[in-house]
Amino acid sequence: MKRRTFQTALATACIAAGFAASAPAWAQAGNWPNKPVRLVVPFPAGGSTDVVARFIAQGLTEKFGQPFVVDNRGGAGGNIGTDAVAKAAPDGYTIGLSTSGPLVNNKFLYKSMPFNSDKDLTPIALVCEIPLVIASNPKVPAKNLKDFMQQAKAKPNAYTMGQPGNGTIGHLALEQLSMVTKTTLSSVAYRGDNPAMTDLLGGSIQALSAPITAFIPNLASGKLTGLAVTSATRFPGLPDIPTAKEQGIDMVATVWFAVVGPDGMQPEVVKALNTEINNIVNSTYGRAKLQTFGAVVNVGAPDHLRQMINEDSKKWQKVISTANVSLN
Repeated sequence: MKRRTFQTALATACIAAGFAASAPAWAQAGNWPNKPVRLVVPFPAGGSTDVVARFIAQGLTEKFGQPFVVDNRGGAGGNIGTDAVAKAAPDGYTIGLSTSGPLVNNKFLYKSMPFNSDKDLTPIALVCEIPLVIASNPKVPAKNLKDFMQQAKAKPNAYTMGQPGNGTIGHLALEQLSMVTKTTLSSVAYRGDNPAMTDLLGGSIQALSAPITAFIPNLASGKLTGLAVTSATRFPGLPDIPTAKEQGIDMVATVWFAVVGPDGMQPEVVKALNTEINNIVNSTYGRAKLQTFGAVVNVGAPDHLRQMINEDSKKWQKVISTANVSLN
């Protein structure tokens, strides 16, 4: 009897010791957040990444009762701000809202990177994606992408396509389009969406490839013709524009936004953030709000984000290598 009592006491002591050993990690996760959290945005204030980040920060602030403060750190195609996240302490008090550029494309575009997006970051939550649109001036006779490509192949010197800058997703999408249709495209690189749109409206170029956000008003009014969106499904804000895949052109190109943190974050903190970010953006209000930015909600567990990174890495590495695109 005494021996059994001793064994029971010993087992209880071992269990207690086990809880004590894990107490610091659980205590830290359980008390998080007990001070403001920094949400780094690797692009300037006012852009689409910034407005999405501020929307999410407001929701997280209301949920957790601590300020989530947006910190804009632009430069180097998003590398500077994303690197600040990668090099922060993995305590849950520095996270970032980055995009597919610094998380995927830049490692193939830049000869040297300050961080390794596959090893130095913790995937937290995929948030949304913005489809690209291939739009034309209404004077162009083609009314869809399939017809446009047939005309461009027949008269290659008659059609010039704009894109918002070398290495941007708009540029890479044109290279992908050229690859899958085996058509040589004459393209012009602009410094952003608006200069390209101005020339398209004026007829200096015949078409362009860019994220849909800035072009929604002119597409809706008929001042521009939407030849195709390059997402997997039609964009809800302009449902009459068919996808490229519907037209037999096998391409998907979007720019997506995701919340990441430094490598080594505690799973409990990651889970808490993932759950609440999903709740914020996947609500009826969140979906409607993001659609005003030209974004479509795409949420899931952290593994969903990791899968997106892996799949896009394979796709864009091939496009960038084939087209010999470089930013160094």
